[in-house]
Amino acid sequence: MTELVKIVVTVPEVDANKLRKAIGAADAGKIGNYTHCSFSVKGTGRFLPMNGAKPTIGEIGKLEEVIEERIEITCDRDKLPNITKIIRDNHPYEEPVIDIYQLINGY
Repeated sequence: MTELVKIVVTVPEVDANKLRKAIGAADAGKIGNYTHCSFSVKGTGRFLPMNGAKPTIGEIGKLEEVIEERIEITCDRDKLPNITKIIRDNHPYEEPVIDIYQLINGY
């Protein structure tokens, strides 16, 4: 049985569809005979760009709030390096946060 992981990433709402499509095209989100499977929920991301940052949104030294989508998607563990690269290559943020969870298979 293939070992699965769940990847969670937040992205500005306006960029969510582009990122979801790129992740799906990289063969993540495949469940049985379905592809591009994901789950999203909206929320507010907050950050304070410090000196040396190159923020896509906001200004150095000013607290920023952005409406974001949290995208959850599963993939085979062996595809993880490629999927995280795809996320970084297609994410608008300089430092996207990518959470990875090991899943218990068979349940």
